[in-house]
Amino acid sequence: MEYWITKIAYYLLTVSIVMVYGLLLSAVIAKTMARVQGRVGIPLYQPFIDIMKNFGNRTAISHGIMFYLGPVFRLAGGLGTLAFIPVIYGSEMFSNFHFAGDILLVMYFIFFGQLGMALGAGEGGHPYSAIGIARGLAQMTSYEVPFALAVIAVVVQYDTASISQIVAAQQGGFMNWTVFTNPFAVAAAMLAFLGMTGYAPFDVVMAPNEIPIGPATEFHSSYLSLMQINRAIFAGAKLVLFMNLFFGGAGNLIELVAKTWAIYMIPVIVGVAFPRFRVEQSVRFFLKIPTLIGVLAIFYVQYIVLK
Repeated sequence: MEYWITKIAYYLLTVSIVMVYGLLLSAVIAKTMARVQGRVGIPLYQPFIDIMKNFGNRTAISHGIMFYLGPVFRLAGGLGTLAFIPVIYGSEMFSNFHFAGDILLVMYFIFFGQLGMALGAGEGGHPYSAIGIARGLAQMTSYEVPFALAVIAVVVQYDTASISQIVAAQQGGFMNWTVFTNPFAVAAAMLAFLGMTGYAPFDVVMAPNEIPIGPATEFHSSYLSLMQINRAIFAGAKLVLFMNLFFGGAGNLIELVAKTWAIYMIPVIVGVAFPRFRVEQSVRFFLKIPTLIGVLAIFYVQYIVLK
């Protein structure tokens, strides 16, 4: 009992740190994009104020139970994803609930939150909800294909489905990182990561300046706060996952921040430089180039790395 109480306490500490980091990261990125576009941008503490303000609001409008369970499922997906990812290699405090084969459960939780949001939006009854669901599920399915191929290549390469063991296999110098031992897998995964973050040219779900509604307006009060918290936690969890699988993990918090920041700047730079794809362009892109690279990653591991 004492062991599990300690693990839960460490996990709650990890969630708090990742949430604060994710909120600060979102504020910094928003301010960076604003400066690129010639605007001042928000203050760094704005996300924290928004969460506290929304938590203090209540709503008298009801769209059905499932509609309001959408943000709950979304948050459960983010918390579940983070729960089974070791954040800092070799640290008992930040190891979370990892186990053999945890990469499979983590990939499931990545799906879980998005599917829950789709069910919630579907009960809202708004005519644009079906458009958002169709766009979101189509793009999610398309970018998960190259990401899954990249993960399969990594699992085959290191002969384990444990994230901790994958990180352990990359120790001993940066040349042991997956980005150098299997660049095809990393390329496929990073292209899929562009779709996961939702920045341009793959922001087809929210479609800024095209569909003037969405979670930010349909979900309000404390439900919107749950979505804001999940956005921070989920972003941090995915960054840590990519760092562990492809960039050698992190041995301390400083290395963690440096690597995850560098990873996150890739979709941010792409988002600033490119306009938005149409839905069919986005789906077609992920099912062509990144998927082909993912297949090459598996062949590369099988016939080059393991020979």
